[in-house]
Amino acid sequence: MWFLAVVVTCSLLVGTQAQGTANLKRWNDQNRRCQYTFTVESPTEASCPSSGFSPETEALKSRLGLVEALVARLAGGETLGTEAQMGLQEAYSQAVRERDRLQQEKDRSTEQMEELQQMVEELQQEVLRLRNKPCPQQVPPGVPLSDSRVQPGTGITHSNLMARPGRTQDTGRVRDPSWSYGSPAYQELKAEVAEFPAPNTDETTDSRGCGELLSIGDPITHRKADSIAGKYGVWMQDPEAVTPYNSNMVWRIDTVGSEVRQLYGYDDMEQLSRGFPSKVLLLPEAVESTGAAMYRGSLYYQRRLSRTLIRYDLGLETIAARRDLQHAGFHGQFPYSWGGYTDIDFAVDENGLWVIYSTSKAKGAIVISQLDPHTLEVKQSWETNIRKTTVANAFIICGRLYTVASYASPDTTINYSYDTSTKQSKAVSIPFKNKHRYNSMVDYNPASKKLLAWDNFHMVSYDVRLGKQQ
Repeated sequence: MWFLAVVVTCSLLVGTQAQGTANLKRWNDQNRRCQYTFTVESPTEASCPSSGFSPETEALKSRLGLVEALVARLAGGETLGTEAQMGLQEAYSQAVRERDRLQQEKDRSTEQMEELQQMVEELQQEVLRLRNKPCPQQVPPGVPLSDSRVQPGTGITHSNLMARPGRTQDTGRVRDPSWSYGSPAYQELKAEVAEFPAPNTDETTDSRGCGELLSIGDPITHRKADSIAGKYGVWMQDPEAVTPYNSNMVWRIDTVGSEVRQLYGYDDMEQLSRGFPSKVLLLPEAVESTGAAMYRGSLYYQRRLSRTLIRYDLGLETIAARRDLQHAGFHGQFPYSWGGYTDIDFAVDENGLWVIYSTSKAKGAIVISQLDPHTLEVKQSWETNIRKTTVANAFIICGRLYTVASYASPDTTINYSYDTSTKQSKAVSIPFKNKHRYNSMVDYNPASKKLLAWDNFHMVSYDVRLGKQQ
């Protein structure tokens, strides 16, 4: 500040065009105010001719007054102008907005951290449960396997044939890790004998009609997910595809995460197994769990943290319809036994689009509703006597609901069925295998007559055999 005053003073001195040398003195007076004295030598005068001041001196005094006024303003902190005040106000507003944005980011991070902690706790509980569960007894070498593969009342056998060494083997065929390897020739002979009791399929099955489920084949693994996000998931094919896509197209969603929106499309099964998607769509609303389905050119799924059903048009790449499923439980109220917020589960069969869920009024029993695929309006509903939380998963074939007993046991069963035409349920025992021991999704494709499942990172399929239509 003082440096500025000195510079201005020097400029004033230069403006007076003084000759010779100039002396500047300053001191504090009795009031502790700074006083300045300028002495300029004159080449022609030994002393001042009179007590009056010359015009140059008057100009100098005027300029010094301006300097003193400037110094006083700077030292006294005079109020800033309107423009400066507006600038400070804008800077303050920007700082407040940045603070609010950072607070929102912090809140989102906290929410995600809590969800991850909850997921970790659930996984830890599952690990403890599996550790406390007794291990299944292994068949000792040399002891023949019991004929438990024969389904009562059908005479149907389920062969676990392994390829003989040196012979070309189908890589898609599932191996049973508990098989006791003995003589290769004996194994092949035993498998051939096991085929003879099979009934005549022309008399008992109808590949084109809608009969009762008789048996489910061994699982065939098509692909393993690449990251932890794919531990649970859903993969689908559209049995009545609409252009620009066809029924060979395979769709996939990895469902681990709080904002699940990525939908991957593959041209066919081969491209799925190779991991080369031809289409990736970002859904406008996040997906809840593994209950999605494909039907007539649309993806049907449950919106996250709600009972809202959504129809997403694949061709238009936009939401075409949405509707709340009245009184339906959601986000962990009535899930399948494996958890995963599987309260609402879409299904497709020969009769159209369905949804499997439960309500407080039904007290946790499975409710089946047939939907209008265009508007998502409920056309008709059935309430069963099967508790949803006691079964691992469910699917619908030819208007009949079937439930899976366990999601983790390698050898479990289809344990219940419910026929919507007769409104009757019954206990059944159809063998079903969880090869990778954590099955989080099972759906039926009426076009290929296969079950599609997501088993612990793995996308697998099962052939099904149906009886003749009654």
